[in-house]
Amino acid sequence: MHGSRVVSIDSQVNQFIQADAMITQSPKVALAIMTADCLPILLSNNDGTEVAAIHGGWRSLADNIISNTLTKMQSHCNELHAWLGPCIGPDKFEIGEEVKAVFMQQNKLFTKAFVKQNTTIKNNFSNNKYLANLQLIAQIQLQQLGISNVACLPECTYSQQDKYFSFRRDKITGRMATIICRK
Repeated sequence: MHGSRVVSIDSQVNQFIQADAMITQSPKVALAIMTADCLPILLSNNDGTEVAAIHGGWRSLADNIISNTLTKMQSHCNELHAWLGPCIGPDKFEIGEEVKAVFMQQNKLFTKAFVKQNTTIKNNFSNNKYLANLQLIAQIQLQQLGISNVACLPECTYSQQDKYFSFRRDKITGRMATIICRK
């Protein structure tokens, strides 16, 4: 999915759940997010009694998936730790001007998450493309929401073919599972 639906999981579920984020306070319940270029985001409170897994694609981030998840969590933001996993890197994630505009309408702080491409195409027209940094977008959102404890694994799924799946690179590909489990 690439939206903003958040579900709470209280027990083991043996079926696919269509959501972009999951939360649990139940012990021994593992939450998994599947990605191939999108950003996996994991949240935990200080004592590990509440956890969340978020699928952070650009659409999900634009639809405030992090904020929607925090709204459904019981823990206060200053008690939360975030981990940002590997995703398509800031040198490979090419997007159109319309994607940048969505974020710029939300907050001017996102300016630093976009770099204009200097590529010209036929007849010297610019391609109006930007490189986007998903991890930086998420970091800005987390900081704006009051989460300052953020760890980041700055690895690029697109560039590291021997290590990660990438939909943008391969078109047809597998997915990585990012899993978090409550204490």
